[in-house]
This record gives sequence, C-alpha cells and structure tokens, in this order.
Amino acid sequence: MNSTLNGTLDRNRAADYPLRRREVVADLLADRGDMLVVAGLGAPVWDCTAVEDHPLNFPLWGAMGGAAAMGLGLAMAQPERRVLVITGDGEMLMGLGAMTTIGSQQPENLSVVVCDNERYGETGMQLTHTAGNLDLPAMALAAGFASAAAVSSDNEFKAALPAIRNAKGPGFWSIKIKAEDNPIGVMPPKDGVTLKDRFRAALLGAA
Repeated sequence: MNSTLNGTLDRNRAADYPLRRREVVADLLADRGDMLVVAGLGAPVWDCTAVEDHPLNFPLWGAMGGAAAMGLGLAMAQPERRVLVITGDGEMLMGLGAMTTIGSQQPENLSVVVCDNERYGETGMQLTHTAGNLDLPAMALAAGFASAAAVSSDNEFKAALPAIRNAKGPGFWSIKIKAEDNPIGVMPPKDGVTLKDRFRAALLGAA
C-alpha cells in the first residue's frame, strides 16, 4: 500500500509512534517548580491544562504561530526563570521566523518543545510538512539554537528531560508523538485579560 500523499508526505508512520501526547506533556510538567510555560494554540493548551491549570501557564488562544516568540519575550524579561514552550508542529510551522530571532538573541533559559504528530489537529488532522522530510531540529540548529534533537522513543524522551529542564539554551526538541484523537478535557479560561492578569500576578505579585 502506498503510504504517501503527493509523493512526499507519509500518512501512516505517525500512527506507529509510541509516545503519546498527554503523557509526554505530563512528564514535561512534573516537578516544574517556578518554570514559566507557554502553551501553543490547540492541543498543547488542552494538555497543559489537563495536567494542571497552573497560574504560570500562559495558554495561547487564537495566536497560532506565536508560542516561540512569546517564550522568547518571557525568557528575555525573566532571565533567572526557566521558560518552556510546549507547542505542536503545525503551530511551530506558522512561526518559523521566531527561530531566527531566538538564535540571534541566545536566551540561555529557553527550551522549545514541539509535540509533533505530523498533523494539523485543530482543523481535521491534515498532514503537516513534518510528515515528509522536513527536519525541524536541523532548522533550529541552522538558526543558531545551542542544541536541538529529535525524540521518538520513550528512552530518548527520558534521556532528554534533564536537558529540557536545565540545559543552557536555547534548546529545541521535536518529540514525535502518535497521531490520534484525544479528548479535550479541561480547558483554561478563554478571556485574554483574565489570563494575562492571572499570569502577571503569579509572576510579579498582585498589583
């Protein structure tokens, strides 16, 4: 059976990836301490909230492509705090320009994690370019990230966790996850002002 679409995108391989999205995010956020977390539009918002609707989570509603740039701004404004961006492949592909700015600014406290199921999950599970030969970690390295890696097994993920949490950045990890429908579950507030005020108060204290 031909598994390709338009000769370049593999529609089947992501169904065989062993890592599962919600379990990966739960492990990323375990023992997070005072880490600042930016969740990209769609599934990362749901997954982070399913773990805990934490006041130091900043979920992006209606801002596809903005997660890495938001993480960069936080990392530069709060250089003593670890900043973790958790986003999807479709969202990251909408904001590739942020890679070059991150590489230029070199924030040592920033980690970007892409949960890559090779799909646009928000709009019907259409294939993204990562279902072909697009190599996001190679692009991150070319843009100037200090480190970048692809992760596709449980052992690789466990080995990567200490670096994601603590290594001198900027770092980039593309974690290949199973392409599957997951329940939305708990969702954070959608009001932007509420989210902004909650995050600001948790980070800086009440005004």
